[in-house]
Amino acid sequence: QVQVVESGGGLVQAGGSLRLSCTASGLTFVGYNIGWFRQAPGKEREGVSCITWSGSPYYLDSVKGRFTISRDNAKNTLYLQMDGLKPEDTAMYYCALGGSCTGALPQNYPYWGQGTQVTVSS
Repeated sequence: QVQVVESGGGLVQAGGSLRLSCTASGLTFVGYNIGWFRQAPGKEREGVSCITWSGSPYYLDSVKGRFTISRDNAKNTLYLQMDGLKPEDTAMYYCALGGSCTGALPQNYPYWGQGTQVTVSS
C-alpha cells in the first residue's frame, strides 16, 4: 500500500521561509518523478515544482529563484524549500508521485498525499 505524507506547512509572514517535506512508502521511491502541487480556494490545482528520478528540477515561473526542490532517496523524502514567500503562495500544497515533470498535469500522477497548508500573511 502506497502512503504519501506531507509536512512542514504553517503560517508565515510575507518574505519568510518554510520547508515542506514529503515522505513516501510502499513503492520504489528512487524510480519516480515527484512533484509539488498547490491549490488555493476557488482555483485549479497547479504544478509548482517537480524533480525527475535522475534529479532534474522543474519550476513554475512564479516560484523560480524562490523555491528549491530536492530529494533524498535514502530517506524516501522530497523537500521544497520556500523562501521569499508571498501572499499569493497561500494554498494547500500536495506531493504527488508517478507523473511526468514536463507539463506536470495532476491527472497524470497516481499517488497523492493529503496536503499541508501554507498561509502567507501580508
